[in-house]
Amino acid sequence: MNAIGYRTMGAIEREDVLVDSELIAPQGRFGLIDDPETLDILPFKRKSVPVHWELMFTSSMFETADMDEQGRLLNTVADRVDAGRIATTLTETMRPIDAATLEKAHALIESGKARGTIVLEGF
Repeated sequence: MNAIGYRTMGAIEREDVLVDSELIAPQGRFGLIDDPETLDILPFKRKSVPVHWELMFTSSMFETADMDEQGRLLNTVADRVDAGRIATTLTETMRPIDAATLEKAHALIESGKARGTIVLEGF
C-alpha cells in the first residue's frame, strides 16, 4: 500500500487516527477542522507527522499579521468560480427553509442518492 503525504479530516474518531498513522507517509501532514473531545496524536510521532488545526476565525480572534489574507484568498476563489476555472459542488438549492424543506433535504441525504452540496435558503 502506498503511503499518503497528507490527510485532511472532518469528523475524527480514535480509529481514524490509528489508521491514518499507518497510512500516512513519514514526514507527511495531518490537518483537521474538527473539535474531537480527545485526540491522541502520539501515533504520528514515530513518522514525524505534524498536526495542523484550522479554525476559520483564528486570524480575526487574535488579529494575526496575516488577517487580511483570508479575504484575499476568498476573493481569488470567487473570481475563479465566476470564471469557470473552479467548479462548485452545489447540485441543488431548496427553499424556503421550513420543516417541509428540511424533511425533503434530510430524506434525500438518507436515501444515499444525494450528490454534491445541497443548499437551503430563504426564510
